[in-house]
Amino acid sequence: MKLPASSPYDPQLDHRQMSLPRERRLGLFALVCVIYFTVSGGAFGLEPLVGAVGPGLAVLLIVVTPFVWSLPMSLMVAELATLLPEEGGYYVWVKESLGDFWAVQEAWWTMAYSIALTAMLSLLSVTYLDFFIRSARSGHAGLGSFSRWLLAVAIIVTATIVILLGARDVGRSSTISAVLVVGSFAALVLLWVLRHAEPSNVIGIVKQDLTSNRTHGLLLGLSYIVFNYSGWDNVSTYAAEVDRPQRNYPRAIAVALIVVVLGYLLPVIAGISVTTDRALWTTDAGWPVIAQLIGGRWLGSLIAVAGLVSVWALVNAQLFYVSRMPLVLARDGWLPSALAHVSSDSAAPRTAVVCCAAIAAVLAAFSFGGLAVIQCLLYADALTLEFLALIILRLRRPQAHRAFRVPGGWWGLGYVCLAPFVFAGLVSFATLQDWRSFQGQILMVAVVIASGGVLYFVRRRVTTLSMSSVEGTSMQTQTAANVPSAETEGL
Repeated sequence: MKLPASSPYDPQLDHRQMSLPRERRLGLFALVCVIYFTVSGGAFGLEPLVGAVGPGLAVLLIVVTPFVWSLPMSLMVAELATLLPEEGGYYVWVKESLGDFWAVQEAWWTMAYSIALTAMLSLLSVTYLDFFIRSARSGHAGLGSFSRWLLAVAIIVTATIVILLGARDVGRSSTISAVLVVGSFAALVLLWVLRHAEPSNVIGIVKQDLTSNRTHGLLLGLSYIVFNYSGWDNVSTYAAEVDRPQRNYPRAIAVALIVVVLGYLLPVIAGISVTTDRALWTTDAGWPVIAQLIGGRWLGSLIAVAGLVSVWALVNAQLFYVSRMPLVLARDGWLPSALAHVSSDSAAPRTAVVCCAAIAAVLAAFSFGGLAVIQCLLYADALTLEFLALIILRLRRPQAHRAFRVPGGWWGLGYVCLAPFVFAGLVSFATLQDWRSFQGQILMVAVVIASGGVLYFVRRRVTTLSMSSVEGTSMQTQTAANVPSAETEGL
């Protein structure tokens, strides 16, 4: 599809602006930190999983999900990001393999669930600020609904400002935040080992809970685990702003995956060994209160501070990658051309960043659990297209240079593609079981999917009419030039 003739977008200008010097790009360690906050940011947000499905199933999901969800996804991203290291990531992959229609759907669904995810993350900040308020003022009920929303908006606004400064500043802020967050949870686990560690007790808790055969809350639990283990494909959208992407992407993804899994499993094991109270395993109490049970008020305060830092860095990373989607869609003519322009000094798509941040601020008025269901269902749909792109590009370009290739030949590729499909099928099964509890969220997902199709056909129609109009005007001008005037005929 070509751009409408009326579009003022200049692709050569934006290509020059996106050619960042090496010192302004993301290096290996900075990329690891940005990936860490794109997909995790610590165990913050994992608390409702234990409250929804119990400690036994929660630990099982934390251990199993990386092998059926995160690892296949990270291997897929490592291959495709080194094959096509372009701005837009999975949009480009789907476009090259499945065509314009599915590429637009991929980008549209991704923007929707990513903005919902950004709103979810901003809501987590309330939990950690509430910890300080309740500690300072005994018996205080905490922040009200409007105050919670204002705090979430403040997190979004400050993160947006850093993104507008460019990739280098996002990388620096992510590095500092990662050191604080990982260090805080390392302190929590160390104190648990020194004071409370009893492996047999943990194993007993997990076994007892699993034998209870509870299945209620399965959709919500799967939504939480998908929320916490997703985002590996999103690290591809800023490939043009990464230093030596073919070399650094596979290495950074491998390191980040190990840190993420351990960062979930060890704190949860420590937490359930001291309490399995569902009232504490929520976003209203969460890690600050659990940390206080493990190491005292100072540890609770440290985790609360780390929580605020993590939430801010997570919002920063989410807005960083999702803002690249309107950019590439506008470049291809599917969205207004104003979204395609980038800053000449930072390469940040400022209009796209501000628009995504504004929508996330509105969605922050919704509940955390409701947004998790929306994010989970849309993410499973978008991910299906990405794995299809992996298969098709392997078939069409078998000899193309790849700095990384999914190991194991077609058997390895089968595992990478089938495991997430099976897991997505489990999510669909849980949706059919619990759909009455989330009718509004499921309706919103349906609206997003339908609007993606409408966007494609309406925009294609407008573009076709525009091109026809230009061709018609050109033909009329050419005809008029070839018709002799009356004076000429008289001569």
